[in-house]
Amino acid sequence: MKMIRALAVCAAVMSCAAPAMAQNYPSHQIKIIVSTSAGGVTDLAARIVGQEISTKTGQNVVVENRPGGSGNIAMDALAKADPDGYTLGVANTGNIVINPFLFKNLTYDPLKDLLPVAEIGTVPLFLVVNPQIGVKTVQQFVAYAKKNPDKFSYASAGAGTTPDLAAHDFENRAGIKFVFVPFRGTTPAVEAVLGGHVQATFISMGPHIDLFRTGRLIVIGQATEKRVPYMADVPTFAEQGYPGFEAGTWFSLFAPKGTPTAIVDKLNGIVRNLSPDLKKKLEANFVDLSDKTAVQFQAQVKADAARWEKIVKETGVSMK
Repeated sequence: MKMIRALAVCAAVMSCAAPAMAQNYPSHQIKIIVSTSAGGVTDLAARIVGQEISTKTGQNVVVENRPGGSGNIAMDALAKADPDGYTLGVANTGNIVINPFLFKNLTYDPLKDLLPVAEIGTVPLFLVVNPQIGVKTVQQFVAYAKKNPDKFSYASAGAGTTPDLAAHDFENRAGIKFVFVPFRGTTPAVEAVLGGHVQATFISMGPHIDLFRTGRLIVIGQATEKRVPYMADVPTFAEQGYPGFEAGTWFSLFAPKGTPTAIVDKLNGIVRNLSPDLKKKLEANFVDLSDKTAVQFQAQVKADAARWEKIVKETGVSMK
């Protein structure tokens, strides 16, 4: 009986301590681990969120870049950090909902050891082609690919990347076949399409929009639920006969599993209410800002994981 009372007292103390912890949080410096090197949208998102947290709490926030291993190095460090809200991480879609199904020997489980805090924003993928092949719509693209079986080439920015898996997924949906030509990153993949060495690739538009504006690349479809404002003249895949085909990358804030809900909700509120200047910086990089609660984002991560697991299994792509 005494044991039961003692446990009840402990539970009561802990339930009272959590709100108090959140109310006093943060009381010292916060570290944000980033899954990529400096530069790029993931890093930008981390620094913007760090700046907003610092401004609204008065505490210093440092950003620590830990690139390598497809983001697994950074996320492993985050998963093993104390769940007290003082070590956070900014990751992208691949780090969390694709890597668990690509890598067979991870030392942690992104879906079990990391807690989704807030979605900062998303960047969709666009299918682009070399103008010389003479297609301007997804339907024309599919017809062209079917006329050139096993010859139609796709510039892959790396096996297991979101653009790579998106192409495999579209292959299955459209009943076509690509010859995948691997490159080390998006830039050389795009250069290969520009040079006419490869016919097509999926890209995010931000760094490449001038190639579209000058006609050096033709954008034939956007893998989004609805058209984004900066590409309002380009129809979605759904509008062109492929409903449900969506692909892109989100950039989001995570914490170690066990971080108190009150702290998670406090951080989520900060991310959802970025200052106008910081919002403009993200939008200038073609990031579609999010407004999901922590619970809503956690549900999305779960759904995204199920979707990408299916795609990875269907494509047979695997990493050591």
